[in-house]
Amino acid sequence: MVTSSSKNSREARRAEAAALKAAQEQAERRRRRLTILITAVVAAALIVPVAIVVANRAQENARRDAAAEQPIVGEKDVDVPSAGHVSGDVAYPATTPTPTPGGAEAVGSALPPVGGDHDPTPQNCGFYDQPVRDENAVHSLEHGAVWLTYRTDLDEADVSRLREIAQGEPYVLVSPYEDLAAPVVATAWGVQLELDSVDDERLDAFLTRYVQGEQTPEPGAPCSGGVGTPAS
Repeated sequence: MVTSSSKNSREARRAEAAALKAAQEQAERRRRRLTILITAVVAAALIVPVAIVVANRAQENARRDAAAEQPIVGEKDVDVPSAGHVSGDVAYPATTPTPTPGGAEAVGSALPPVGGDHDPTPQNCGFYDQPVRDENAVHSLEHGAVWLTYRTDLDEADVSRLREIAQGEPYVLVSPYEDLAAPVVATAWGVQLELDSVDDERLDAFLTRYVQGEQTPEPGAPCSGGVGTPAS
């Protein structure tokens, strides 16, 4: 015979078990919500900086593209009458350095050639800490490279920046140049720009416009597989 006391005890245990189960389910729901919240916060913490970097990069690229579409102050267009393959040295026509402000005497007077007859083998693009041969570099220009030359006494930090540019762009050739008329000279086929600093914003505009630009006689031709071993 089941007494009322036993029945009440069983009901109390069932009620206690139900309450415990409900509490456990509620705790599990809280844990799931907390996990979702933490995941969302972590994801946002990762996504937001990336989004900012992407947005900043897009803005920088847009700025460079806009600058490249405008006339680049100081650039010189030079007619290139021939582009044949020749053996031996080439006597390239001299170009005139840009006058320095106030008529101050230039440190150097030399400028790299902007095109013309050249060696049958291009200079491999990349960074060089020693001068390269004009005739091979001109062949690289024909393939759409931009040749960045720098004075042999250029500040090491600026040289490092030029190295970074060459390492990030397969159609950039960087090398020192004896008696250079400006600290840095950017040269593409038929176009040249003298710069006082690698921080000059015109450098980015020049690279954007002329690396594999419309002036390239043989766009898409390689700037590798030729002569020279770039410095690491």
